[in-house]
Amino acid sequence: MPVYDSEGNAMGTVQDIAFTVGKMGMTMIVELKNGGPMEVAWEDIQAAGDIVILKPRGAQTQPSVVSSQPVAVQQATQNQPICPTCGGPLTYIPQYQRWYCYKDKKYV
Repeated sequence: MPVYDSEGNAMGTVQDIAFTVGKMGMTMIVELKNGGPMEVAWEDIQAAGDIVILKPRGAQTQPSVVSSQPVAVQQATQNQPICPTCGGPLTYIPQYQRWYCYKDKKYV
């Protein structure tokens, strides 16, 4: 499934979900658009369904790079995230900590 940052920019696709025996938490392995993998802590995921939306950069822990290649992390822009279904703007609902599409009348 595709992975987007909190601003609606495509980052890559989910490659795998991992956990370490004896430790709390899970990690999502994302294959970035440039081909390099990146680990994302489960706590850094805003929403997951047909797509994955990451939390804003300030609310995330530092993502770790799995390979030795440097990974270019996109800087947050002022663009509003868009709905992957209809292409309309998404609205962040703080009460539920999720993005909502008023056109489709559903959470993303």
